[in-house]
Parts: sequence; C-alpha cells; structure tokens
Amino acid sequence: MYDEDDLSLLDAEVELESPLDQIEPLTAESEVAKPDPDLMLALLENPQPQQRMLAARAFCDIEDARATPHLIGLLTDTCPLVRVSAAYGIGRNPSRDAVEPLIAQLNRDWNGYVRKGVVWALGNCRDRRSLAPLADALRTDISAVRLWAASALAQMAEVSYEAVVGAIPPLIEALVQDPIAAVRSNSAWAIGQLCRELPSNVVYATAIDALIQAFAEDTDLGVREDSKASLLGVGDPRGLQLIETLEQEGWF
Repeated sequence: MYDEDDLSLLDAEVELESPLDQIEPLTAESEVAKPDPDLMLALLENPQPQQRMLAARAFCDIEDARATPHLIGLLTDTCPLVRVSAAYGIGRNPSRDAVEPLIAQLNRDWNGYVRKGVVWALGNCRDRRSLAPLADALRTDISAVRLWAASALAQMAEVSYEAVVGAIPPLIEALVQDPIAAVRSNSAWAIGQLCRELPSNVVYATAIDALIQAFAEDTDLGVREDSKASLLGVGDPRGLQLIETLEQEGWF
C-alpha cells in the first residue's frame, strides 16, 4: 500500500487534481492550432527532458498512432514530468501494446501523479488485462489514484460481460468503505455505468443494493446525490421507488 503522503496531503478537493486533469477533448472545430505531429514525434527523442515532456503533452491533444511506441518508452523516463505526460499521451492514443507497460509502471512508479495518469490511460485502453491492476489500485493506492481507478473501471463496460462482473466487487467495496467522499462518489458513478450492461442477476442486484445503501446512509451529500443519479440512470424499480418514497417524506 502506498503512503498517502507521497502526493502530499490530499484532503482538499483541488489536491486530488493534477495540472493535466483539465485537458480539453479533441474537437475537429478547435480554434487552437495543434502542434505539428512530425515535429512533436522528433522531440519525443530529444535529449532534454523539458522537450520530451512538451512533446509528450502535445500528444494529449493530438491523435497519432505513430506516437504510441515512443510514449510507451517514455513511461520509464528518469523525469517524472515526462512519465506523467507520456501516460496522459497514451490515454489519448490508447493501444493494446501499451497495456502491459502501463501495468508494469503502475506497479513500480513511486510518483503518485504518474500512477494517476497511468490509471487513466489503462481505463482508456479498455482491455481485460487492466481489470486486476485497476481494482488493486482502487483498494490500496493513495486517494488521488483511487479516485481515477474508480472512474477507469467504468470503462470495463466496453470490454466484456466478464470484465463488468469483475469490476463490480471492488467498486462496491470502495463505495461502502473508502474514507474519501470523492472516491465513493466516483465509485457510485462507475457502478451505475456498469449496471447498464448487466442483466437482472445476482451481481446486478448486489450493485443496486450498494447504491441504495449509499443513497440512504452515506454521510456525504455528494455521494448520496451521485448514488441517486446512478439509480435514476439505471432505472431500477427498487431504486426508483426508494427515491420517490424518501423524497415524499422530505428526507432531503
């Protein structure tokens, strides 16, 4: 288990973010000129860490499969700013070839911001191999990484039924037990996304029970609201009935 202090104290919401969290989505209509991909590809091999970092960050905005092998190599760069930028770049340019290197780096990197970027990239790769390391990160890593591990597990909805079933237990555990409200909220959201892909079976019922419990009992209003939103999004009759009953009773 990682020490919560390796990203400093993370009690404030702003401290759960990193400078790369606000990366804007790619849009064809963007008015901002994108960097030259060929120039950025060359800079990925530059001997200066600052240049490698800038080039890796450029591929957070550029989709170019040619960059992915270089970004994979930069995951082990000596400079943590290069490593975190490479992780986010892979997240924008995901590849099955990146999954194992990302997992290896998640397991060995001492820097919490790097692990956080790696977790985000693993989610975007939408690969069954990511399930176990993401679940482990959700259980054992520092709060900032757990926050994004919960969101990344929601991507298992696009992988397979088996991956969805495997992602539900660690998310329920985090929803019920994690001491950080933001992690519980992300877990509630992720469970809602995954439940949409499940038939009405035991796994589904257990997930709905966890959302209902969080909605009715969590001490944090944000967690209750996110649990409610997930229940509404899934449209489960039990959840909808509970929401209606509690609102009629003026529970909020």
